[in-house]
Amino acid sequence: MNTQTNEHHPWAEPYKIKMVELLRMTTREERLAAIREAGYNTFLTRSRDVYIDLLTDSGTSAMSDRQWAGIMLGDEAYSGSENFYHLEAAVREFYGYKHLVPTHQGRGAENLMSQILISDGDFVPGNMYFTTTRLHQELAGGTFVDVIVDEAHDPENTFPFKGNVDLDKLDALVQEVGADRVPYISLEGNVNMAGGQPFSMENLKALRQYCRKHDIPIMLDATRTIENAWFIREREAGYSDMPVRKILREICDLTDGCTMSAKKDALVNIGGFFACNDDEVFKKAQNLVVVYEGLHTYGGLAGRDMEAMAQGIRESVTEEHMAARIGQVRYLGQKLLAAGIPIVRPIGSHAIFIDARRFLPHIDQEHFPAQSLAAELFIESGIRTMERGIVSAGRDPETGKNRKPKLELVRLTIPRRVYTQAHMDVVADAVIDVYHRREEIRGLKMVYEPEYLRFFQARFEPLT
Repeated sequence: MNTQTNEHHPWAEPYKIKMVELLRMTTREERLAAIREAGYNTFLTRSRDVYIDLLTDSGTSAMSDRQWAGIMLGDEAYSGSENFYHLEAAVREFYGYKHLVPTHQGRGAENLMSQILISDGDFVPGNMYFTTTRLHQELAGGTFVDVIVDEAHDPENTFPFKGNVDLDKLDALVQEVGADRVPYISLEGNVNMAGGQPFSMENLKALRQYCRKHDIPIMLDATRTIENAWFIREREAGYSDMPVRKILREICDLTDGCTMSAKKDALVNIGGFFACNDDEVFKKAQNLVVVYEGLHTYGGLAGRDMEAMAQGIRESVTEEHMAARIGQVRYLGQKLLAAGIPIVRPIGSHAIFIDARRFLPHIDQEHFPAQSLAAELFIESGIRTMERGIVSAGRDPETGKNRKPKLELVRLTIPRRVYTQAHMDVVADAVIDVYHRREEIRGLKMVYEPEYLRFFQARFEPLT
């Protein structure tokens, strides 16, 4: 679908602004002091020091007037909130799953699923790891195994479906360990760590056929699956005239359940859910959510949060919203490509991923080139981005050595309905300015490393 109102007029955001949040401008000296105080980790900087915040699209979207109206309809009953049933109805309509358990956010759902389905010694194949997902799998006694296609590890490869599962890799794992040691396959829509890259419907149908043969459930990370549906319509034969909402349902109907961080596609600032079709799994999730989150009809959320989520789901599948969402990211990516900036291609859905290996070839991976570049972008312009490379990959739990992913990326994540095209111009200019003086940038050394998910709280110092 065209992102323009018609082919003769320029693209514009499909909304008008009712309220503004003023941005604070800082000097280079102030930004340098702020990043030093934060240990050169953008996650530890204060938002008051940030000009344009591209750290994440998680919980940073702007809610609509109808979502804010829904906030006032919050039924804050401890048990049986009306808002839970509104949310349940929305999930059943647009995602199609039979059962719903709300959680405070996506990782709450990941914890439930991992604790219920994984036994010690199991192997969990997936189309590239995600940080919190893999950690919950490991804490439950499982081992994550990457079965994504090889193209996903090459940022310059333009294969349109780099989120596809390599069925030969999956079969090799099943033949080696046995299907009974594979509790499910972890399938992520629009794979984040690969640069926001989708899987194809053809690949999912083949995966479904394989998993039925071996009695292996498919559990979907549905966080950005609406964006995956958009790319299927845009790139895959037979789907060009199908509404995104219908493609979304077809995807979900080919899976057995999902985890959801509603802070992305569903346009809310907090919330998530676990959904499934299996009655016994649902009963276990209902029971376990009480231990970690709250009663099964609120799961750590206020009633108003569930109402905003139900409305956000309805808005998220509209053609106008998705056209603007993809269009804004693509606009920034095309400006960077035109300037010769090395980014992951094809341009993904929720972010632009700078290839730090090619941007800073003089910095060894052990000296954290992506982390160094994220810090430098903040110093340059007050734009906050994040590292997706060796720091995010963490350490191998068996050897204790750094995992060294082939992708060493800086993610410029675009919040939904927050920034304008002019903001994207400012971001592009800042990246280009840093690129012109890239040889001046030095690597970092890690001086503090937390035990879990180190990219959130690790601290660094510049190499001397």
